Amino acid sequence: MPARGKIRARAAELRAMFEAEGAQPVETNVLQPAEVLLDLYGEDIRGRAYVTSDTLRGEQMLRPDFTVPVVQMHMEHGAEPARYTYSGQVFRRQEDDASKDNEYTQVGYEVFDRENPAAADAEVFALIQSVVAPLGLRAATGDIGVLMAAVQGLETSARRKAALMRHIWRPRRFRALIERFAGRAPVPASRSALLAKTDPMAIDAPMIGMRSEAEIAARIEALREDAETPPLSAGQVEMLEALLGVRETLPFALEHLRDIAVDMPAITEAVFRIKDRMEALAARGVDVDALEFETSYGRTQMEYYDGFVFGFYAEGRHDMPPVATGGRYDALTRVLGQGREIPAVGGVIRPGLMLQLEGVL
Repeated sequence: MPARGKIRARAAELRAMFEAEGAQPVETNVLQPAEVLLDLYGEDIRGRAYVTSDTLRGEQMLRPDFTVPVVQMHMEHGAEPARYTYSGQVFRRQEDDASKDNEYTQVGYEVFDRENPAAADAEVFALIQSVVAPLGLRAATGDIGVLMAAVQGLETSARRKAALMRHIWRPRRFRALIERFAGRAPVPASRSALLAKTDPMAIDAPMIGMRSEAEIAARIEALREDAETPPLSAGQVEMLEALLGVRETLPFALEHLRDIAVDMPAITEAVFRIKDRMEALAARGVDVDALEFETSYGRTQMEYYDGFVFGFYAEGRHDMPPVATGGRYDALTRVLGQGREIPAVGGVIRPGLMLQLEGVL
């Protein structure tokens, strides 16, 4: 059987397993409206998605994943609670490494349930772990919600908090902002020169671009406000660094986070959620004593997640992407729900990678 046929057959097996767990099979369009994805992720997504144009429908993207269209579908007419499964192709543009797949098959399992988020997290993780268990993969977990809570609790301006929240999924940019907001790094020279002028709008230069004078003036005022904001204290920066440095097995990580929460009470609720999840995972038979936890995990490729995140990796195969990933995305349901929201968590498996590790492909 050709490789594609083998992958489709394994995908069908996985989807059947998820259906047996009570998931309803769903389909989504391969072409997705680009406007929704651009609103969610900004222009950055163009660098990793295939974009095309339709005279009647405007810009369209080849489906970069299933989560966004499944959430849209559920928020429009889904019953509660709900469990969904799907399988199909997703498309990721590659510009730096031709060896990486730009098209591959995903099989997913999504849970929308208000009753007990910790139990739903454990359900999704344990189910996917059971599916990939024969491969002997390493599991990694984290929680984006802890860092989000820490940022929201900082003693600084709302504008600076918003900037940090936007760049949580860009670690280098996030670190650069912390350094600047703490006064450890200089303000860019171009910005300093602009703010030094008594009236920047009086500069004798042509208007270039689509921003109006009012928009430019508002941006300059925002920059002035930021320049007058006191720097983050050394204590706050130290606590953030301690938080980002947590990388241990789950029980020890929880104790470490509890210690940090004494001086950073903003993360207390998020730490309690981790405790509840650990108990729910243990109740599902997961060996939590051996489960890795890293506060920074998931910050480079899971930008719609806002809570629990996880991945399963082949040991010694640094050339191979994760075989399965997943996490919680409550905020995404809020954005796409037009005033409604529901706790949601899900995960995806790549059957092609499973077959590679089994030596079938």
